Amino acid sequence: MVLSLLRGLCLGVDALVKGCGRLAALLMPLLALVVAFEVFSRYVLNAPTIWAFDLSLFMFGYIAALGGAYAQQKRAHINVDILYLQVSHRTRSLFNLVTFALAIFFLILIFKTCLGKFEEAIEFDYRRQSEWAPPMFHFWIMMCVASVLFIAQLGRDMLAEACFLFTGHPLLEDVKEEANGDGN
Repeated sequence: MVLSLLRGLCLGVDALVKGCGRLAALLMPLLALVVAFEVFSRYVLNAPTIWAFDLSLFMFGYIAALGGAYAQQKRAHINVDILYLQVSHRTRSLFNLVTFALAIFFLILIFKTCLGKFEEAIEFDYRRQSEWAPPMFHFWIMMCVASVLFIAQLGRDMLAEACFLFTGHPLLEDVKEEANGDGN
């Protein structure tokens, strides 16, 4: 019963993070179009826009921040393999638990800071210092959402690692494949 609830929670987090990661990836072609339009407008029409730089900056921030949890889900973040691959799967799980806990601590600090910045941006109507001067509140909201998504993914990963440490069996099948070296 408890294991099935934990599996359901993990699968729910997986689906949410995967969906947000894919939505963030859809911003890439839009970012490319904005940059291409600015280059065309600036060098062909000799009429640069006042909004393209700010918009591309925001879009890149959204892509990078919202893609972090998805990269964690896919195990695409950098890992120091010199020691990690030389130890047993149980020891790797311990390494992962410590690393994930430190990352969650850091992300909580980021969340609190971004929430404060959001409140300031609303209260004082903060805007980018550019000719277009778009408001900044949406960026801080996105950073809060990205932090929560990343914390959820790391929490899910911690849950799976702790389950493996206590039971000796992976919580989900994809973890079993990773442990055997079959997963990608």
